[in-house]
Amino acid sequence: MKPSPRLARLSHGAFAVALVAMAGCAATRSGTTPTADPKPLPAGLASAIDVPVIARPGGETPAWWFRNGAAEAARIAAQAHSQGQRAKNVIVFLGDGMSIPTIAAAHVLAGQQKGVDGESYQLSFEKFPYSALSRTYETDQQTPDSAGTMTAIMTGVKTRAGYIGISQVPRRQDCAGSRGQELVTALELAAAAGMATGAVTTTRITHATPAATYGHLPERNWEVDSEIPTAERAKGCKDFAAQLVDFPISHGLTVAMGGGRSAFMPKSMPDPEYPQKSGQRADGRDLIAEWKARHPDGAYVWNEAQLKALDLSRTPRVLGLFEPSHMKFEHDRPSDVGGEPSLAEMTSSAIKVLSQNPNGFFLMVEGGRIDHALHAGNAYRALTETIAMADAVQAALDHTDAADTLIIVTADHSHTMTFGGYPARGNPMLGLVRGMTDSYDDEAEAGIAHDATGKPYTTLNFANGPGYTGASNEQPEGSKRFPHNPKTMMPATKGRPDLSTVDTGHPDYMQEALVPLKSETHGGEDVAIFASGPGAAAFHGEIEENSIFHVIVQHAPTLRAELCKLGSCDANGVPVNRPSYQDWLHEAP
Repeated sequence: MKPSPRLARLSHGAFAVALVAMAGCAATRSGTTPTADPKPLPAGLASAIDVPVIARPGGETPAWWFRNGAAEAARIAAQAHSQGQRAKNVIVFLGDGMSIPTIAAAHVLAGQQKGVDGESYQLSFEKFPYSALSRTYETDQQTPDSAGTMTAIMTGVKTRAGYIGISQVPRRQDCAGSRGQELVTALELAAAAGMATGAVTTTRITHATPAATYGHLPERNWEVDSEIPTAERAKGCKDFAAQLVDFPISHGLTVAMGGGRSAFMPKSMPDPEYPQKSGQRADGRDLIAEWKARHPDGAYVWNEAQLKALDLSRTPRVLGLFEPSHMKFEHDRPSDVGGEPSLAEMTSSAIKVLSQNPNGFFLMVEGGRIDHALHAGNAYRALTETIAMADAVQAALDHTDAADTLIIVTADHSHTMTFGGYPARGNPMLGLVRGMTDSYDDEAEAGIAHDATGKPYTTLNFANGPGYTGASNEQPEGSKRFPHNPKTMMPATKGRPDLSTVDTGHPDYMQEALVPLKSETHGGEDVAIFASGPGAAAFHGEIEENSIFHVIVQHAPTLRAELCKLGSCDANGVPVNRPSYQDWLHEAP
C-alpha cells in the first residue's frame, strides 16, 4: 500500500500506527460494529486504540480529534477502572466562563453570606468525589470562545472560535462549505436513541452554549433569521431558533428553557411581558405557535408562575422562554416584571419532566450569566451567578439517583479575574485587602494593605475590561459602576483611585482593570471538571476538552449504542470514528 502524502511525512513507526488506525476504521465499516446495548468496555482498552501521529496543528482533522479524544477517554477510564460503569442519565452543568479563581472566590463569598468560614466552605459540586483539568484551546485560538469550546464538549471534536456544531474545515459564515461538516451532538444521539433531552440556560436558548447541544452553523451570532445575510440564507443556513423548533427528530427537545423569546416571534408581534418590545423574525414565522402545534401535549410558559402551575410529573414536554433576550442576573431577578424562575427551579423542573422517560435522559444546564458578569467587570454578579449554579447542581443531586446518573460540572473557558494580595483569613471577599502587604511582613502590622503609592486595593481585580479607571464617554475617571458599556475610553491621568471611601462590596462596584477594554476577555488557562456518578472516576489529571464527550459516551450505553449504529465503533464497541451527521439524520426516527 502506498502511503498518502500526509502519512509519507510521518516516521516509519508513526506510519504503522496510522495503518492500524485505518484498518480499524475499515473493519468498522465492513460490518463488525456492535449494535444495541453494547456490553461494558473491556479492561485495558486504552492500548487498543491507535491514534495517528501527526504534525500539529497542521495535521489535525475532525476525524483525528474524535479518535484522539476516544483514546484519551479510554486511557483515563482504564486508569480509574471505571470502564464497567453504566450511566442511564447524564447531566452536564456548564458554568460559562467559570474559572478556578471564580469558583474559589464564590465559595468564600457563599460561606461568608451564610455566616460561616468562607475559606473552608464548599459549593455543592466542590464536594464531588472526582475532578480534573480541561484544556480549552480551540483549533485557531489560544484563548477560546464559548461556541468552539461547547462544540468540543458536545461532539468530541475541537473546532474554531465562532463555530457551532461545525468542524474546523469551512470558512466562517460559509453555509455551502459547512455542508457535510456538521458534527453529531450528545443531545442528538440521546434523542435518536429515544431518551428524553433538555437544555436549560440563563442566557438566550439560542446563545452559543445551548445552541451547541442542538444546532449547526458556521456562525454563532445567527440566532435569528434577521441576523443571517440574505446570500447565506439562500444557501440553506437556518437560524438557531428555527433549528430548535424544526429539530429533525419528531419529538424534538423534551425541555428547552431560558431566555431569547424575541427570536421565536415575528417582528409584528408584541412581547407579552414588555408590550413596547416585539419579535425579531423577518420571515414572519411564529415559532412559539409552531412549537405548540407540533407538540399539542406540551406546555409553553413565559414566566415563573406559569411554570409553577404545571403538574410537571404529567407534563410530557416544556418550552420556557422567560425573557426577550438573556434572563436577569440572579441579583436582579427579584425585580423582574413578569417573574423568572431561578436556575435551580428550572433544573428541578426539567428533571421532573425528563424522568418520565424510562430510557433515561440527557440534560445540559448552563449558568450562562457568570460569563456576562465577568465580561462586564462586575465580580459581585459573577460570584452570585456561580453560587446560583451551585444551587442548581444541588437541585439535580436532590432529584436524581447517584447510582444511575452521571453529573459533570465544568466550564467552557476561563476569564481574567484575579484573586490576589495577602488578605487575612475571613477578610470580606469583595472588600479591601486587610492583611500583610507582602508575605514577609510582620503579622503584628496587619491592617489595610496599601500599594506602593500608599492606596488600598481589593482582593479581586481584572487583567482587562471596562473597569479601567480612566474616563469614558459614560463615566468620569475613577472607580466604575455597573453597568458600564463605554464606546470610548481615555487613559487614566490621576493614577489609581483612592478606595478608602468606596464601597467595594456594593453589587454595582466594578473591580479595577489594568488594560482598558470595552468588554473583559476570556482567559486561556485550564478550567476545572467535577464529576459524580457512573463513569465519574475517569475524570482525573489534565485532559483535552473534547475528551469530556468521549468519557460520557463510553460510560452511557444508550449513547454508545447509537454511535455504533452510525458506524462509529471499533470491534470493541468503542466510538472511535467521527459519525456522519447525514447518517444520523437517516437513522433518526
